[in-house]
Amino acid sequence: MPIGVPKVPYRIPGDEEATWVDLYNVMYRERTLFLGQEIRCEITNHITGLMVYLSIEDEISDIFLFINSPGGWLISGMAIFDTMQTVTPDIYTICLGIAASMASFILLGGEPTKRIAFPHARIMLHQPASAYYRARTPEFLLEVEELHKVREMITRVYALRTGKPFWVVSEDMERDVFMSADEAKAYGLVDIVGDEMIDEHCDTDPVWFPEMFKDW
Repeated sequence: MPIGVPKVPYRIPGDEEATWVDLYNVMYRERTLFLGQEIRCEITNHITGLMVYLSIEDEISDIFLFINSPGGWLISGMAIFDTMQTVTPDIYTICLGIAASMASFILLGGEPTKRIAFPHARIMLHQPASAYYRARTPEFLLEVEELHKVREMITRVYALRTGKPFWVVSEDMERDVFMSADEAKAYGLVDIVGDEMIDEHCDTDPVWFPEMFKDW
């Protein structure tokens, strides 16, 4: 039976006693966001709004975006990517589970050196798709032209941020390319595989994780 969103005790600054609040509200207060569903307008507005708010609240502290998503709408994914490049704090992107299609594009958009994949995560990239097959002929031609422009733009971003030649990325995007965490690191989609971070910080303070996790 579904239990809904778990609640945890959390003491709001200024209050003497902790109150029970939704888990995700606590995580947001600790600058930790989750993309755990298909990318649509609602979740896009939610994440971009939180990023802007957290940036206004604190321009220095990093923001952590955990990703487990099959991808989704092209324009919505680009909106999240652009917001990540606009806000002042660095954005950690952390893939657990899967980052496919536009979710891999968002994973790629994290601050260089701060893009992480858990050891058993899967990352998939492919070319953007459209619903042009439902359109009449004039709209079909216009949408194909627009889709070609968007595809070229996305390919250039992948090439720029991975260091791969444009033609290599373009050929890879012709089909679904699934990668393990290590393969994604070799490709340049992520900088670090999660177990490397654990090994690196096992004897030190885990500065790469949100503040609230340090006591866990």
